This record gives sequence, structure tokens and C-alpha cells, in this order.
Amino acid sequence: MNPVVKQFVDFVISAECPQNDKEKVKKALQEKFNLIKDRSVFYCNYFAVRVSFTKTKSFSNTVLSLSALQKYDKIPFFVVLVSGQENNKLLLANTTFLHKISHSSQQLSMTNIKGSFNGSDIIRHYQNVENNALNFEKLFAFHQGFSWEENLQRLVAQTSGIVPTGKKFEVSDSIKTAIYKSIERAIKFVNSPDFLDLNNDLNERVKKCSDSILVASRIENVNIRGRLIEALVTSSDEERKLLMQKLAKEESNLPVYDTKNGLGDYKRTFSDSETYTDIKTKVVYLSSNPKAYNIDKFLEVMAEDKSVFCFYFIGIDETGIMNTILCSVYHKNLIAKTVKQFHWASRNSRGVTQFEGEALDKMLKDKNFKNEIDREKTKAFIDYLLEENAQ
Repeated sequence: MNPVVKQFVDFVISAECPQNDKEKVKKALQEKFNLIKDRSVFYCNYFAVRVSFTKTKSFSNTVLSLSALQKYDKIPFFVVLVSGQENNKLLLANTTFLHKISHSSQQLSMTNIKGSFNGSDIIRHYQNVENNALNFEKLFAFHQGFSWEENLQRLVAQTSGIVPTGKKFEVSDSIKTAIYKSIERAIKFVNSPDFLDLNNDLNERVKKCSDSILVASRIENVNIRGRLIEALVTSSDEERKLLMQKLAKEESNLPVYDTKNGLGDYKRTFSDSETYTDIKTKVVYLSSNPKAYNIDKFLEVMAEDKSVFCFYFIGIDETGIMNTILCSVYHKNLIAKTVKQFHWASRNSRGVTQFEGEALDKMLKDKNFKNEIDREKTKAFIDYLLEENAQ
């Protein structure tokens, strides 16, 4: 966590910070951290905060409009709850941690940001992690894996009852059997010359644009950063050259790439397999939990006869690209740290998955990395993805 953010968190829950008085808390925070006031929000370059008050232990007050939150959603957005009965509490209230939008949200849509959220709309436990002062670094790392647009789409569907785009992939017994067969295909592929061919192909592509990848890695927005690096690696030589030129000249005014609708960023066909590879960048000195994949799309592709799905992880440290690894989606250490985001699930979707970033850091730092796939654990993992109402 940024040291300024940590200092803020420690101060709010300490005896040094005023208690039980909203106005005194606001004044103390503004003066100690030189915060700028924007209506009801106080902010700096590193975090934003809204101070709320409740006379009781419940917290149903209106906190902030969604349009106001949008301005601060790239940095930690905190709610300091000042109570007449208890000491100060801290909640992280970025869009990832909202159930829905409650107040005046009837016209909310992807193109019309309306409505506000209440204290009761803030998720108190996310992936079994309590939303409190002790866990903010871990929680914000989860938030960084999703873009504003992705969270907005979820909130629109949850709030307005709009049927999300897409359709849940229906899995019969025969389709489930076909998905299970992808385990053996994955084991065969990672031990084949085709795996080495794909790995060498991707490594060569990275070498052609390594300096530009380093430039892109400095972009703070994790989603823009990831999409640009994906584009650098997967583009044709001509497209890559143009993008590299733009990166060199206009680092502050970079093009934005939309996330692809399919599974993976790079597709190659071999005699025995159809490979889908998703390119993920991991800055190993920053906490982040990258979004992995849409579960329904994943299951649909894995039911195909020749499909193989891999991740190509590009590890970046302070000096540049420190390692790259081509990793099966079924690697035993990867599936152990792949979490299902249940609040993304709906009648039309099983939701999405997300990686715990520490696991990626560990694999990237392993100089003897190799793909290890455990058949029974992988089968149990597929069953976990197939579950409709798992918690």
C-alpha cells in the first residue's frame, strides 16, 4: 500500500483521530493530509474519502452519487463511518465493493450515470475478506483487476434489472465430459514441441517491443496498461511499429484498446490443438489481482475438441522485463489461486474469475518454472466453475 494511504488508514482508527464527531474528523483529516475538498469528498493524489455519520450501529445513509465516485474510482475511495456509539470505522467503497445503486437510480444505464449508493450497498465481506482497515491493500488489489466500465455494467444489471448481454453456457452431461477431456489435452500440449513453438513465438514478439512494454508498464491504470501491452505483443509487425512510435512520442496520450469479446488474446492452430493464449502483465512490486476470464466463455471453448487455453505472463520489476512464462490455465498453483467472483454471477452468467497476484509473482520469480497439472485437482476446479450458486 502507498505509504500515504497507510498513514491515513492508521490515523483514522487511532486514538489520535477525533471520535464521535463528524465535523472534527473532517477537519483533522483535511489538515493532516492536505486534502482538497470537492463538495462532500476530500481527496489527494493517493486516495479520496467521504466522512459519514450514524447515530446507531446501522449504516443506511446515502453516501455518494455514482457520477461523483467515477472521478475517484482509480484510487482507493474510503468511507469513514463516524458513530455516536462506536469508534471510527473504515470501509473501502470503490465500485467493485458495491452491491447496487439504491437512490434515484431508475434511469441508470451505461450511458446515463444516475443514482447514489447507501452505506448498506457497500459489500462488507469480499472473497471472505472483511472490508476493514486491516485488509485494504488486499481488497484494493482485487478492485484494480476490473475497469470502471466492467463494474458499471454489473451495477446497471443489478440495479435496473436489465438482462445482461450474453447467455449462460448450458452444460449437459455430454458437454461436461467434453470439458473434462481438456485436462488431458492440456497435459499433452505442455509436454509437446508445439508448446515450445508457441512459447518461442511469444518470447520473440516480446523482444521486438521490450522497450515499449517498459514504457507502457509505467501507466498507473492497470486495465489500460494491460490492454496496451497485449496489443504490442499480438499485433502484426506493421501495427506494432506504429504503436511503438506513438508510445515513444506521446506517453501521456496513449490509445485505449477495448477488451476482446472472445477467450484469449492470441490464437494459434497446431495439428493436434487449437490454442488460445491470454497475455497478462504483472508488475511484481505492485499489489494487483488481475481478472482472469469469463467463466461461461471458458467452459464453452474448453468443450471444443482441440481447445487448449494458456496464459502468457510478463513479469516486470524496477529494471524491466524480469521473466516471461507460458502457463496452462490448469497449472496446479494457478487454479489454487483462481477465485470466482460470485457477485458478478446472474441468471445469464456464472460470473468471472480473478487471480491472486501473489501467486503470479511467485511463479514469475521461479527460475525453474514448469507446468504441473494435477488431474484430480483440475477436475474438482472445473466442477467448482460449473457450480451455479457456490459461496
